Amino acid sequence: MIQRFLDRFPLVAILRGVRPDEVVPIGQALVTAGFAIIEVPLNSPEPFDSIRRLAAELGPDILVGAGTVTAPEQIDRLAEAGGRLVVMPHSDPQVIQAAKAAGMVCTPGVATPTEGFAALRHGADALKLFPAESMPPAVLKAWCSVFPQRTRFLPVGGITPETMAPYVAAGAAGFGLGSALYRPGDSAGQVTDRARAFADAWAALE
Repeated sequence: MIQRFLDRFPLVAILRGVRPDEVVPIGQALVTAGFAIIEVPLNSPEPFDSIRRLAAELGPDILVGAGTVTAPEQIDRLAEAGGRLVVMPHSDPQVIQAAKAAGMVCTPGVATPTEGFAALRHGADALKLFPAESMPPAVLKAWCSVFPQRTRFLPVGGITPETMAPYVAAGAAGFGLGSALYRPGDSAGQVTDRARAFADAWAALE
């Protein structure tokens, strides 16, 4: 399922720290800029409420879910909120299996080939290279030479409009965007400007 969203726009908006009372206009701004995947990390204020509001407002054409998912029991709450995406900072197989059993897209975080292959074996839909600051494009290029050809790699951490091109050349299928796109307290207008900058940078790579 994740591929059809990546095909539309392969940048994942990470709204760490967003509040429920501000999340809908920010989500709408992202969708207007072209974003099709939005995650609310679970260490944000009342994250399941934010996810519920986004899922209800944006509908099934936008893949909404949770980031920083660390335990299988969080999957049930995410499903109740209408989330369909699980993004993890690690590659715990129990969390991956719980997400897939619930019919969700799952993107675990990996930092070694051992973690990456194990995550794929347990059903991961894409691999979050995290933190990308410690995994430069040369590392991704080496991984691509040994992983299955259709593996989707999404670098996350420190990604800016200027740093995407080398990763794409090395084999990245997309990116997760954090503080360079949204910081707690940002207005929808500020997010719009940054989202457009990322969209323009991506368009220049196509």
